[in-house]
Amino acid sequence: MALVRVREILKMADAANTSVIAFNSSDFNMIHSVFKIAEELKKPALVMLDPRHAALWGWGTPEIYAKMCIEEAAKVDVPVSFHLDHCMDFDFIMRAIKAGFPSVMYDGSMLSYEENVKNTAEVARVAHAMGVDVEAELGHVGFAANETDQDDLDLYTKVDVAARFCEESHCDSVAVAIGTAHGFYKKTPKLDLQRLQEINAAVDTPLVLHGGSGVPDDQLEKAFTMGINKFNVGTEYFYLYFQTVKEYCQNHEDIFDMQMLVQERLQDYLRQKLQLCTMTV
Repeated sequence: MALVRVREILKMADAANTSVIAFNSSDFNMIHSVFKIAEELKKPALVMLDPRHAALWGWGTPEIYAKMCIEEAAKVDVPVSFHLDHCMDFDFIMRAIKAGFPSVMYDGSMLSYEENVKNTAEVARVAHAMGVDVEAELGHVGFAANETDQDDLDLYTKVDVAARFCEESHCDSVAVAIGTAHGFYKKTPKLDLQRLQEINAAVDTPLVLHGGSGVPDDQLEKAFTMGINKFNVGTEYFYLYFQTVKEYCQNHEDIFDMQMLVQERLQDYLRQKLQLCTMTV
């Protein structure tokens, strides 16, 4: 199957009552490792580009990123895909679509409901015309460094507006705020599974959970049976990469074998993390 539309993978996850795992990945080592272990375990998987990485590193542009993903996806037989993560820049989203991204996220979560739904609908109108899926966010997933972000119920997705938002925005998936936050947690998150259950009952749109690094597995396993079909992981994957490079540089005078160690460590981690997805293909 190799490279497929994200919406198709989410449908498969929903039918299997589980979630596909999506990894923020900024370079070849990270992308290659995700697709390789997905193939090894016979599980679908996604990689995602954060626009901030494209801004920091010229080689992380959507054009180069798409090329790497397409080439790596061609090497595997399991369904894999790639996605543009949190983006508010319409021009950058269009650039990613033209580069070949099969899925993009418009993040209007910090805007008013009216602005969020209006902007998401415009992105969806253009993206759908080009065969591209759109993820939105309703509510706001904040930052774990600020403990109040994960406890502020005002930031959580409101059940009574979820169905209306999905209908009016025409999004293909929606990220919900139910107690997670981006980054490393200062305290263990407690997901509002009752709210998730109610949102899932109110909408037909696949649900996405952001802020996945550090959420206890038992909570995730429950969330995956309650409508979460895409689960984002970034911080712990990047931190492992950083720690591996740091360790290598402290113990070696050359860098020739560093990439081999990086891929080995990333792949060991992925073998464990991808087990959260109970689907095999």
